[in-house]
Amino acid sequence: MIFSTLEHILTHISFSVVSIVITIHLITLLVDEIVGLYDSSEKGMIATFFCITGLLVTRWIYLGHFPLSDLYESLIFLSWSFSIIHIIPYFKKHKNHLSAITAPSAIFTQGFATSGLLTEMHQSEILVPALQSQWLMMHVSMMVLGYAALLCGSLLSVALLVITFRQDIRILCKNNHFLNKSFSFDEIQYMNKGNNVLQNTSFLSVRNYYRAQFIQQLDHWSYRVISLGFLFLTIGILSGAVWANEAWGSYWNWDPKETWAFITWTIFAIYLHTRTNKNLQVTNSAIVASMGFLIIWICYFGVNLLGIGLHSYGAFTLTSNL
Repeated sequence: MIFSTLEHILTHISFSVVSIVITIHLITLLVDEIVGLYDSSEKGMIATFFCITGLLVTRWIYLGHFPLSDLYESLIFLSWSFSIIHIIPYFKKHKNHLSAITAPSAIFTQGFATSGLLTEMHQSEILVPALQSQWLMMHVSMMVLGYAALLCGSLLSVALLVITFRQDIRILCKNNHFLNKSFSFDEIQYMNKGNNVLQNTSFLSVRNYYRAQFIQQLDHWSYRVISLGFLFLTIGILSGAVWANEAWGSYWNWDPKETWAFITWTIFAIYLHTRTNKNLQVTNSAIVASMGFLIIWICYFGVNLLGIGLHSYGAFTLTSNL
């Protein structure tokens, strides 16, 4: 009873804190000069991280196994993963471009886990024999950490595509306007407007320079985060294969979850290949990563809701069949 009450308190505290963090972050986007608010949002995410950590540890103690046996627990762990991805750049004193992604992702996953799922799913069932293994912690934690990192990196790529396409559309519109514009100006008008043209050109050049720098940073962070997530995903798939051999007598069964995990791994392997190919543009790899964003949700959430296969622990099934 005490552990259940403590878990309930920590859940609501972490959800409330991360909600405040998002509000503060939105204010800092509008008023960039307020440095104190930015520091407060970062400290709020640290507090959220410790609250979710306490929640997981509490659940681990009174359940007697690592809390990753159902969809509710994996969503809480996913929220914890977003939090830790958020605070790592903060401690390294880097400019945190992930904050606009990790904070909303943490509140979305935790809010869905605590409010969107059936109440009965919050109560963990007795583990089936296949789940009573030390591989549970290794396999599932690596997979969820991989999903979190890949989702963050993919969203950075989506942001990169949006900024790039908006810039291309703006340039195209200006070129069309320039071609359609009449050139019937006399020499005096041209000389009078020369300074204004130069000033506008200089302003646009500076703005385009900073936009290009920002796109480069988005690509850099997307590549780093996706590379980390790809490593976690690879470890998770390999450890899952070893676990499957112990539990089912086969390393690979082409279960729906396994199939979509392999598809996810392939998509991001293609991303890493296109990203490291100097002959391809940045947008090519960003498009692949954006496709991977949808594939991850199908692999992580969509397959579970179907309730089929050996890995089914979706929202409409209260027991796990792994």
